[in-house]
Amino acid sequence: MSSILILGATGYIGGKLVGPLLQSGHDVHCLIRRPESRDRFPDAVTCHIGDALEPDSLTESFAGRDIVFYLIHSMSDGEDFEQKELATAGNVRQAAEHAGVKRIIYLGGLGDPDLSESKHLRSRRIVGEVLRAGRIPVTEFRAAVIVGSGSASFEMVHHLVNRLPLMICPKWLVVNTQPIAISDVLRYLAESVENEESSGKTLDIGGPEVLSYRAMMLTVAKVLYLKRVLIQVPVLTPRLSSYWVMLVTPLRASLAKILIDSVKNETVCRSDTARTIFPFTPIPYEEAVRRSLHAVLKDNPLHAEYIESGLESDHLITNEQVLEVSAPAQRVYDVVSSIGGKNGWYYATWLWKIRGWMDQLLGGVGMRRGRRHPTDLQEGEPLDFWRVEMVDAGRSIRLRAEMRVWGKAWLQFTVEPQGDNATTLSQTAYYYPKGVTGLLYWYAVYPLHWFVFRGMVKAIGKQAERSQ
Repeated sequence: MSSILILGATGYIGGKLVGPLLQSGHDVHCLIRRPESRDRFPDAVTCHIGDALEPDSLTESFAGRDIVFYLIHSMSDGEDFEQKELATAGNVRQAAEHAGVKRIIYLGGLGDPDLSESKHLRSRRIVGEVLRAGRIPVTEFRAAVIVGSGSASFEMVHHLVNRLPLMICPKWLVVNTQPIAISDVLRYLAESVENEESSGKTLDIGGPEVLSYRAMMLTVAKVLYLKRVLIQVPVLTPRLSSYWVMLVTPLRASLAKILIDSVKNETVCRSDTARTIFPFTPIPYEEAVRRSLHAVLKDNPLHAEYIESGLESDHLITNEQVLEVSAPAQRVYDVVSSIGGKNGWYYATWLWKIRGWMDQLLGGVGMRRGRRHPTDLQEGEPLDFWRVEMVDAGRSIRLRAEMRVWGKAWLQFTVEPQGDNATTLSQTAYYYPKGVTGLLYWYAVYPLHWFVFRGMVKAIGKQAERSQ
């Protein structure tokens, strides 16, 4: 067992790596900047408050650690992200040397330094050089597009495909890359802790296929059962492309520009050393896409242990309502778990009935199914035009819509006790639009949704307070 410190634990890769390391029996520590971030991690994880840009704050977290995972990535921190990354790498190297850390494991980016690199790829490469300049052995993994929910590069591809039936595409669409599934990245990282052969090496990692971005986009369309037309044009600058991405995806223009700058050059593995040291076969791209999008697919033949996670908010449009309720958490949960059927929906039930009637006219299930029991809910049973997808007794309930919504929709309630007679009630509607039609549907009914959802969460709170 090793004592491990994860830097960047609140980020995409770091957050997902915690679980595999704990399952392997390691002593896991995380460096976090804000105390409230502790709630993200299991009780078995030790969190330390600090900032890699402030060297004096690193002493405690580095003391006694065998392995440090460097998963900090500042590309979303503005135009000066390069300077921040170099300063951070230097501070980490010095703190690790002072604490006697045995090895640093770093996840960088694939690229060819002999070609014109983007700022993003150049900074990834230089960070590795800074870390290796010290006395501590460094294992550097280099990856291109990571396929998983929450990966910015994959989400850009996914949202473009889902939302645009016809795309005017720049010439970088034919550039080759070697995408790799998030599950395989995590496996490389976790197994490297005990794999001494990887120490001191720079390892290119990728999936089994070299694909153009065009091929990647068409595969996503295939998985989503969408027909897409891609028209390539000779002139479309990265800046214009980034604004276009910002308009049709959830990504900010600054992040989109960094990503697009990075796809101008080929990013493929130039060495197969990783396959020799780690003898497993990464999964194909299409399967990686299916695992990432499983929650929003029409059919999902994958067994639960092989999929990435349950409901990934990075794919979804959300409407969250939060209310502080002067009632015990169990009482609030009891009110939530009684929703629907003859009990109604606590607010504007007549609108819910109209929605059910409209659904029946369109060939859907409508509201006629009601509910099995007035207060008890079990996973898998119907509730009006919903299906109970998840029940965490006393804490959370998630419903999946079975009415026609031109996509997929969920409604989740979560109660968090704040004291003997105080509870935070969160009500979140999640929606995954099926192409342009789904987007038009969501925004057409958004004002009505806001009215109904806000009124409903208030009504639930009042009902809980009245019935104490």
